[in-house]
Amino acid sequence: MARLNPGRLSLRGLDPARQQAVSVSVATGAYAISFGALSVAAGLDVWQTMALSLLVFSGGSQFAFVGVIAAGGGAAAAVATSTFLGLRNGFYGVGLAPVLRPMSGLRRVWAAHMTIDESTAVSLAQPADDLEARRAGFWWTGVGVFILWNTITVVGALVGERIGDPADWGLDAAAAAAFLGLVWPRLASRPAQAVAGASAVLALLLTPVTPAGVPILAAALVAIAVGWRAPKFRDEVPE
Repeated sequence: MARLNPGRLSLRGLDPARQQAVSVSVATGAYAISFGALSVAAGLDVWQTMALSLLVFSGGSQFAFVGVIAAGGGAAAAVATSTFLGLRNGFYGVGLAPVLRPMSGLRRVWAAHMTIDESTAVSLAQPADDLEARRAGFWWTGVGVFILWNTITVVGALVGERIGDPADWGLDAAAAAAFLGLVWPRLASRPAQAVAGASAVLALLLTPVTPAGVPILAAALVAIAVGWRAPKFRDEVPE
């Protein structure tokens, strides 16, 4: 039986890793209703919306895709933007590989599909010397988010067909709020804040003069350029 505590979902009978996994799954799955409604409003039908959640299964990439389409961008720009944002999941695999080994075949494919922001965060938040907890955090979060995200996406898409403009209900703001919630904890350091600020300014400057999707790609390139140079900067700092 689940009981809701202030600021946290706690489940009796589950260890901390699984408690965190369920809490994150519920919180993440909830804003899939926003994606479903926005996707339909952007011109996709219910089946296309469901396919995005089932096959792409990356909230940031999905929101980016429908955002570009809604802004009038072409399919190529939407796919490029979505793919670019999705590349981060590949880097998560580097940190998760020691946790999930050994794997092969379909299990390996399924693990790759479950490698998202939330499953990575919950897994790596567990003690480094407790592989069982890290594995439980990964699988429970990944599968939990997958089930809820896809289920609630359908609800959002069906509702979106009937409510008209999602902006009238604040669902467009919900998507932005979800993004901010994911990004905010990563902006604790001054370098991260500087990169985020520079990316935001560049995107704002390019929005009026470039096709939809290009500002997002350009802003992401700022972070990549800084990340590429960062090791060299560290090497130049005397010890």
